[in-house]
Amino acid sequence: MRKILFSALLVLASLPAFAQLNVQMHYDFAKALYGSELDNRPRWTATIENFKADKWGSTYFFVDGNFADNTLESAYAEFARELRFWEAPLAVHVEYNGGLSGNGSYNDAYLAGGAWNWANKDFSKTFSLQLLYKYLARQQVGSKHSWQVTTVWGIHFANGLCTFSGYADLWHDGSVKGNLMLSSEPQFWFNLAALDSVDDDFKLSLGAELELSKGLVWPTDGMNDRFYAIPTLAAKWTF
Repeated sequence: MRKILFSALLVLASLPAFAQLNVQMHYDFAKALYGSELDNRPRWTATIENFKADKWGSTYFFVDGNFADNTLESAYAEFARELRFWEAPLAVHVEYNGGLSGNGSYNDAYLAGGAWNWANKDFSKTFSLQLLYKYLARQQVGSKHSWQVTTVWGIHFANGLCTFSGYADLWHDGSVKGNLMLSSEPQFWFNLAALDSVDDDFKLSLGAELELSKGLVWPTDGMNDRFYAIPTLAAKWTF
């Protein structure tokens, strides 16, 4: 559950003091689709996501908390800063990824590179392409030096009633079969505040996500080299 707010607001970094925060809750259908193969996967994920623009660029972060049996099993976060002192749609991008689980730390990653950000005139369509160097700090198999390509998008339509947004990450990792890892999470949201019968301040959205990944999901047999497509149902409140 990540980078989705970033897709919609990234290109607004030229607007001083612009900020937005949202909280999401997702129910995961991995067990229903894959049975005992993913019986160890938490069913609930809570996400806090925040974006803030200033005159030097923008800051973005999200934190995911994964819950099972009323217990926080793991937490994962990404923090990104973009710097732009010019009018061109190119920005300098730096980022940190990492977290903790019951089995120890995630493979912390540090990223740096460039981003190209685009939006149409009314910001109903946004897109970002990032080309990044990636340092895998805890890598035990293969090189710690890697690369990552990221795309992020947001499309708002039906007078703001619907949002289709998401991201896709592809990076090199010598610890998995094929040396490539993929993560993508397209989301669709139904924004209740856009309805005439609903107050504009009632910022509840209902929707779904499809988590597409290769190399990120650990099934019960411990082999993280497979492709999975896992849907969720979700609710989001935007502050």
